[in-house]
Amino acid sequence: MPEIETARLRLRDFNLNDFDYLFRLYSDAEVMKYLLLRTREQTQVSLSKHIQQWQLHNFGMWAVIDKETDKMIGRCGLGFLENTPEVELGYVFDKSYWNMGIATEASVATLKFGFWEAKLNQIVAIADPENIASVRVIQKLGMEYEKNTWHYGHNVVYYAISHTEWQPDDSLYILKS
Repeated sequence: MPEIETARLRLRDFNLNDFDYLFRLYSDAEVMKYLLLRTREQTQVSLSKHIQQWQLHNFGMWAVIDKETDKMIGRCGLGFLENTPEVELGYVFDKSYWNMGIATEASVATLKFGFWEAKLNQIVAIADPENIASVRVIQKLGMEYEKNTWHYGHNVVYYAISHTEWQPDDSLYILKS
């Protein structure tokens, strides 16, 4: 599984040792306000899914590491949108890293990987319409609003961008296999 480095982040594969951190993240009501809180068992299933996704599809979620502190600060990557063949960008970050451009930086690296390495034709993203911060990240990536819809038991706004529409920035992106 490839690793990616950006100016401030390292995106690496998940391993079973990441469980405790992931559970703290997934059980934090503020972090998961627009998502579903997860129990220990649900977190274990998610962690296993993050690991298997790479083995099955050559893309998936990364553990996001702050290069300065070498601390895991969240997750970002690609997965299949619920009950569809569409590939979705997803991210969750520790609240102490909000409003620092971290989600955008990790998401740009993820789109670069998705289009350049995984050779995807389109990537979608969804968010609760009230999650203004997440909607802003999606818009900064150049994704276009397409519709309001229903996924994961919630009303969501749905954005998409194709490989041909995407205009990558010049930010640092180092792929390590």
